[in-house]
Amino acid sequence: MLASPAMDTALHPALPHWLPYCARLQTRPLADIDLVVIHCTELPDLEMARQYGERELYASGTGNCGHFYIDRDGRIEQYVPLHCVAHHVRGYNPRSVGIELVNRGRWPHWLDSQHQAMDEPYSPAQLQALQQLLDSLGAALPGLRWIAGHEDLDREQVPASDDARQLVARKRDPGPQFPWHQVLSATTLQRLPGA
Repeated sequence: MLASPAMDTALHPALPHWLPYCARLQTRPLADIDLVVIHCTELPDLEMARQYGERELYASGTGNCGHFYIDRDGRIEQYVPLHCVAHHVRGYNPRSVGIELVNRGRWPHWLDSQHQAMDEPYSPAQLQALQQLLDSLGAALPGLRWIAGHEDLDREQVPASDDARQLVARKRDPGPQFPWHQVLSATTLQRLPGA
């Protein structure tokens, strides 16, 4: 049975672990949500992802975070209520839900031109939990239609940290190890056009 996604109730099967600044985030009608954005944390573990999520980076007293975090063992934590706009992808936050999968990605040399490989596979437990979460979101959010990767929506190239003459992708997540075919074949969500 689904928990109500309204206000401060976590969406089943997620465990609520609200960020301290949730009350300062902008709010939105749930009917405005039509997109899920898949991310990877590009950090070694969920604990560090939480630390990064708690950082206040903006004048509003909020920071960068997704709504949901899925650990390697399949545990799902919800950091931000669905009615709040989380800062997880430029230009798409008001209409989207951010799902972060714990994965090293390019950590700790995100923008180093010599460290752009993202070779950690996603665990079967993570992918199963993701599917459960997508099903729950689809049932709770009738306007939900689309899914995209962070790398699909933020294609900016930036100077590499080790050589400013070289450009690297600012965002590459969820990256080449993410099994798009498997995920798309098990959901009614469609890949966002142009993604």
